[in-house]
Parts: sequence; structure tokens; C-alpha cells
Amino acid sequence: MPALSRYFIKIGLLYLIAGLLMGVIMRLQPVMNWSGQIQLLRPVYLHLIFIGWVTQLIMGVGYWMFPKLSREKPRGNEHTGWAVLILLNTGLILRSISEPGILVTGTDTTLRTGFAWMLALASMLLLFAGWLFIFNTWGRIKER
Repeated sequence: MPALSRYFIKIGLLYLIAGLLMGVIMRLQPVMNWSGQIQLLRPVYLHLIFIGWVTQLIMGVGYWMFPKLSREKPRGNEHTGWAVLILLNTGLILRSISEPGILVTGTDTTLRTGFAWMLALASMLLLFAGWLFIFNTWGRIKER
């Protein structure tokens, strides 16, 4: 298994653990009588599970298992693959900080604007990661 695939899959497993823990914490809220603010983590929980775990698992296995592009570059451009990993995880981490940050800032427009820009940057990083993955993988999807 290529190193890049191992990183995608192992980091994805870490997001799965974090997402499951966050899900348990959110479900314990009524029992533990915690503040209603804990539900602000729901979007983060969903992103950790669906982008952090599912998407990274798919990308890691896809990078590893899809047909080879050529003898010289069997998995496409490896630098592009690493860029996808970095962009995806940076975007997900920024999104996990900025999304609840926007919701808890209240009327502080300076902080709220800062978190909004961070969320916009996070979204762009996630978008670019997706595009780069498609760009790097497209040529590998071919008939035998």
C-alpha cells in the first residue's frame, strides 16, 4: 500500500474516532443536563464523519486501488496526491473551528467576520482538494 494511501486511511480513522466521540457527547447532553450550546457541534460532527472519515477513506483506497496510469507514474502525480491530503485536512480543521465560532460570537462583528472568512477559506480548500483528486484520478479510470 502506498504511503499516501496509508496517511489518508489512518487520518480518516482518527476523524472517525473524533466524530464518534463527538456524537456520544452530543447524545449525552440531555442526560447530563449540559448547555444547549453542545448542539452547535452537529455540523462539525457531520463534517468529521463524512469528509474526515468517508471521503478520506474513499480517496485513500482510490489512490491505492484504481488502475495504474502508466509505468512512470502509476498513481498519477504523487505531489498532487499529497496536496489533496494537505488541502483536505487543512480545510476540514479550519471548518471545524470556524463554523461553531460563527455561531458563538454573537454580536461581535469583528470576530464573526474573521470566522466567516476562515469558513470561506476552509470551503475553498475543500473544493480545491476535491478538484485536484478528480484531476489526478480521472486518467486512471479507463477500460482495460
